[in-house]
Amino acid sequence: MARILKSGMNADTQLSINENVQQTVRGIIADVRARGDEALREYSMKFDGWNPEQFRLSPEQIEALVAQVPADQLASIRFSLDQVRTFSQAQRASIADVEIETIPGVTLGHKVLPVNSVACYVPGGRYPMIASAIMSVATARVAGVQRVVAVTPPKDGAPYPATVATMHLAGADEIYIMGGVQALAALALGTGSMAPVDMLVGPGNAYVAEAKRQLFGQVGIDLLAGPTETLVIADESVDAEMVATDLLGQAEHGTNSPSVLLTTSETLAHEVTAEIERQLRVLATGVVAAQAWREYGQIILAEDDNEMVRIADEIASEHVQVLTRDPDYFLSRMTNYGSLFLGPETNVAYGDKTIGTNHILPTGRAARYTGGLWVGKFLKTVTYQRATREASVVIGRHCSVICGVEGFAGHQRQADLRVERYGAAVPAGVAADA
Repeated sequence: MARILKSGMNADTQLSINENVQQTVRGIIADVRARGDEALREYSMKFDGWNPEQFRLSPEQIEALVAQVPADQLASIRFSLDQVRTFSQAQRASIADVEIETIPGVTLGHKVLPVNSVACYVPGGRYPMIASAIMSVATARVAGVQRVVAVTPPKDGAPYPATVATMHLAGADEIYIMGGVQALAALALGTGSMAPVDMLVGPGNAYVAEAKRQLFGQVGIDLLAGPTETLVIADESVDAEMVATDLLGQAEHGTNSPSVLLTTSETLAHEVTAEIERQLRVLATGVVAAQAWREYGQIILAEDDNEMVRIADEIASEHVQVLTRDPDYFLSRMTNYGSLFLGPETNVAYGDKTIGTNHILPTGRAARYTGGLWVGKFLKTVTYQRATREASVVIGRHCSVICGVEGFAGHQRQADLRVERYGAAVPAGVAADA
């Protein structure tokens, strides 16, 4: 039976909706809907201290910002882009159109089509999340989206060169410097200076997540993401330094970021507790990570690997790192996770930045029913059908019966009309037996 050796004061990772956040977001969206660019400018000045001549960067501005990024940074950005594109292209190739003949004369099919326009939001608060531009913009581009818009808030009163460079290299058609709720509202609803998009994607703070929730329906969204989460599954085969490093590496995201150790080794659990305290004294982001660990960190002691699988699936964490003798045991048995990191040679930071899988992932136990952002999120599966006259009679006679049972007279007449028009094409007995 599992035991909790450490539980944070706020260990519940469910995405909660703060009423004040809800009301604030609702008011901003309504204002942007009513006043468009005028409201956008007022909120941009209020929240970001930013009121440029135009929010969209010109090609000349983009070129100048890219030129400010050091060559070694551009090289690493290009490496990460290549990784993400390669994996996204393989994913796209796995999704095919379908066409089959279900009975003689009836052809059914589906086509896989990209959405026409997408806005990719890239956070720029405590950390300028340039990797989020790679994950969203490059993936949308591989999916075949015709118009890919990238948007990010200013940092310290100006566009952040590395973020703009990443958006540009990833293939953004339009780049806007504006942040938060007002940016998402403007792009979802459209204003005098910008056309609306069909879909909003990308991570952000509680206000960004709530804006996506309220705008859903007006536009599509990728998912609703809360604070980042990590679960480390470990046994006695791994050392405390690596476990502590990997837990704190995610705790630094924010003071409400849950980090959980699930282990079969009580010795390791105690060693990790001491090692975390040691690392927090020297970690540059230790103030944030310490609060997250204190309030949201957990250590759970399980009896065996089978129980760790069960508990891990209940937690349904965004990131799951497996540091055990047999990582494949968990790959073959686990069902609820955003992304799985197998063995000590990989880690969540790799997934966040450079390895090639997408880092925009489900949180708040949403991994029970959805995966993260990938090429498929930008694609629509649309169906079509055609029938010969003979087949239309077969389908029509059965359709008429079902419509009659349901009481849909108009539907029934649609079916009956085809049977009447084309009925001479097939004997009644053949149609009934089909």
